[in-house]
Amino acid sequence: MKDKRILFVSSEVVPYLPETELSSTAFNAAKNAHSKGVQTRIFMPRFGVINERRHQLHEVIRLSGMNLVVNDMDMPLIIKVASIPKERMQVYFIDNEEYFKRKAVFTDEDDQLFPDNDERAIFFAKGVIETVKKLNWAPDIIHVHGWLASLLPLYLKEYYNEEPLFTESKIVTSIYNDTFENTLNENLADKVKFDLKDASKTETIKTPNHTNILKSAIENSDAIIHGSETISEELSSFIEGKDIPVLEFQSENFKESYLNFYTDLVSVN
Repeated sequence: MKDKRILFVSSEVVPYLPETELSSTAFNAAKNAHSKGVQTRIFMPRFGVINERRHQLHEVIRLSGMNLVVNDMDMPLIIKVASIPKERMQVYFIDNEEYFKRKAVFTDEDDQLFPDNDERAIFFAKGVIETVKKLNWAPDIIHVHGWLASLLPLYLKEYYNEEPLFTESKIVTSIYNDTFENTLNENLADKVKFDLKDASKTETIKTPNHTNILKSAIENSDAIIHGSETISEELSSFIEGKDIPVLEFQSENFKESYLNFYTDLVSVN
């Protein structure tokens, strides 16, 4: 995998957010690939809880400034960047004052999901892709972590399917037990449908609960990794029904296993 390119897209990454299975795995997967000579880029949302001064985030003017259309509204895209100390790895932050300024991640003080999490997910997916286009950086692997990032495979396969930069990219989605109760905004499918030519591609997310959002990611991915030791039986069965490579949960040797998995995917091209 030396000199290959991997784009890591995660809703959470340490040290910018608290350590969880998801945030740690996303960071360590990128760190390990980087240490083996792989070119890496990490993208995550710039949540308001992230201390910009402590982590030395700064805006990249040449990448910021465009508007992304979400639900027929123009939403300004701001790109910030930081380097993970000691690792020499760049992290790009997708920012927008309307969606990410608040001092919380996914839920309010009553532990209720933010009603605009659906639009935040759309904005994040489109923001990542548009920024990578501006960087003119064609990834060999795109590795997706976390439900907020899980619309990315759908957008890549349907909305950006004619974008030459991603023609050879393989999409890998890690499935975690990062579930939430209830659903996102019930109009999520209609908002995504605003972008897609084929309305049938939004059938899976008509009921936008955690399981269905991940199902959408699975059916638009080229490979799946079990990021948690246990995931729901419904998701396990759904994955088994797809004719794509699957890497089972790796507890101890996941770094080597991930690299081998990436290598096998790239060699298929």
